[in-house]
Amino acid sequence: MELSAEVVFPVEFYDVDSMKVVWHGNYLKYMEKARCALLDKIGFGYLVMEKEKFAFPVTDVKIKYIKSLRFGEKVRAVAKLDEYENCIKIKYEFYNAETGELTTKAQSTQMAVNMETGESQFVCPQVFVQNVEKILNRG
Repeated sequence: MELSAEVVFPVEFYDVDSMKVVWHGNYLKYMEKARCALLDKIGFGYLVMEKEKFAFPVTDVKIKYIKSLRFGEKVRAVAKLDEYENCIKIKYEFYNAETGELTTKAQSTQMAVNMETGESQFVCPQVFVQNVEKILNRG
């Protein structure tokens, strides 16, 4: 079973360049929107992370631009959990929501950090792993 979440949102004017094309750096913001939806689905969004005394800084990002998104279009952003035991690795796909065309692929990696000690964790917190496995075992 795959664990994923998606969000649909419009390309806003403040996200585009002078040619009305989404500026490449804004895909990081789009990844964050999809990542938040996925983490909330897992029951381990940023407020829960903070309560559990963990932070998950991004350690790596890869983006492949395939086709431009433009002002006035709608984006369908899909986030799929790819790894969750040692780090959080998420794969993203962005589509033009109206045409269904794949426009961008991306991937992010996040590593757990204990907020009390500042130490990097080489495994994800047990509560996060348990939440993921509970969802995956339902299917």
